[in-house]
Amino acid sequence: QSWDENGGEPIPVDELYHRIVEADMNVTFTGGDPMLHPEGFIALARLIKRHTHKTIWCYTGYLFDTELLSESRARCEYTDEMLSLIDVLVDGEFVQELYNISLQFRGSSNQRIIDVKKSLKEGKVVDYTPKSGRM
Repeated sequence: QSWDENGGEPIPVDELYHRIVEADMNVTFTGGDPMLHPEGFIALARLIKRHTHKTIWCYTGYLFDTELLSESRARCEYTDEMLSLIDVLVDGEFVQELYNISLQFRGSSNQRIIDVKKSLKEGKVVDYTPKSGRM
């Protein structure tokens, strides 16, 4: 574990939302693991999706198909809604032995970059491809 669950300071969802709206960029939820804070994630992601055109990326140590979509310790009553709000999911734990500086948007080669909307629609993992076609 590379982060302290008790570290940081709480920031109200509405304050975070206003900071995000003012920023000229998309949104990334990252560690600690956003899946461990479903209520706050959903409250903020709903506001973002409802009132902006921003893309939501999420990094999680859990695996999309075997842990988030299947019965596992990672699933809870909020998982399906969380996934419905995410555009791109980078899944899998960072593994130092698989670290590769040339990888884009991920740190180790075991991590996948998943197009969540297409994956849910097609019922299988679909790799994310940027609009430019290059990654």
